[in-house]
Amino acid sequence: MAAVSSIVEGRDDRESELAVLKSRQQATWSSGDYSVVGTTLQIVGETLCEAVDLRSGERVLDVAAGNGNASLAAARRFAEVTSTDYVSALLERGKARAAADALDVRFEVADVEELGFPDASFDVVLSTFGVMFCADHERAARELVRVVRPGGRIGMANWTPDGFIGHLFRTIGRLVPPPPAAKPPARWGTREWLEQTFGPSASAIETTPRIYTFRYRSPEHFLDVFRTWYGPLLKAFAALDANGQEDLSRDILALIAKFNRAEDGTAVIPSEYLEIVIRRS
Repeated sequence: MAAVSSIVEGRDDRESELAVLKSRQQATWSSGDYSVVGTTLQIVGETLCEAVDLRSGERVLDVAAGNGNASLAAARRFAEVTSTDYVSALLERGKARAAADALDVRFEVADVEELGFPDASFDVVLSTFGVMFCADHERAARELVRVVRPGGRIGMANWTPDGFIGHLFRTIGRLVPPPPAAKPPARWGTREWLEQTFGPSASAIETTPRIYTFRYRSPEHFLDVFRTWYGPLLKAFAALDANGQEDLSRDILALIAKFNRAEDGTAVIPSEYLEIVIRRS
């Protein structure tokens, strides 16, 4: 009985840690304005819709949608789109974009770890740099599988550990360590973890390395935009004193210098991500 009690207590502790982590993450993504960065990534949503071979009339769910890049791309292909995120302000940004483009998209607040939709509700589930930042990775993965129909597709774009953004998060983590319960988001950008997690429910998993290129006026401009508007970096700077902020700025600029292929003073920063198409068995 003591062993059983210990297991239960351990599970309760883990659930408590994840709840705290989720609350912290939600506050992070609610800070700043991710849409300032998110709109620059629109091409990834368009490419992902082509990768899943999206068809008109298909029921599409975009999870952790942010300001709706994949949602808008799917709506342009005449799918029936539901765009979800647990930050309502970002959904409002997506709603404004859809209205400007006269696109029919349904927007709904939803947590990717507990989606309020029946089993097999969608033909396609999409996520561009979204679900990878959830608190409970395994639970979120189960939800993606649950809400897509047998034979349907899950399409994701996730940053890889060795790409620029993967290095950026490690750079941040050296000065502002993540909570103990946090798992590296970039594991979603590895073939090994995807096969381990989705393999039992999949008839096929296709992964293709892609490059998204950040283009900014200068390395300093990139840093200014991200520390002002990108929640994880905004919160990291806020957690540091003046000396720590100087150290983080220096480290990020050094990282940019390593990846930047521009020689004219601008910033042209290739960042690897993994394009993923999973067909549910």
